[in-house]
Amino acid sequence: MANKLYRTTMLYIHGSDIKQKWEKMTLEEQLGNIGSEFGRALNWKTKNQPEYFQKAFERMLELMDLTIADPRWQNHRLKELCRLRENACLELSDESQNPAGLNKYFLQFATLARVNH
Repeated sequence: MANKLYRTTMLYIHGSDIKQKWEKMTLEEQLGNIGSEFGRALNWKTKNQPEYFQKAFERMLELMDLTIADPRWQNHRLKELCRLRENACLELSDESQNPAGLNKYFLQFATLARVNH
């Protein structure tokens, strides 16, 4: 039997064209958008709404993973981005953490992206 190449498609929460759109954004825009989902997840966690929290958390992870996979950041930002993903997960899942600090961190990128846009 001949070898067949199968094309796999990735299903994204944010839509099928998110990867192409995402890789056109600056790092500030990417982190600002990640911060929006982080803030939503934090909000739903505070309101004790686990279903909404989980959805926002998954969207945040998808955007983080897209940023980590962005070829522009592979050489000089990869370690920092992976650590940021780890911290975001810890702060949203661990009761002893204070996620407000990371929320402020992300807000600075959203503000910078807005100013530069």
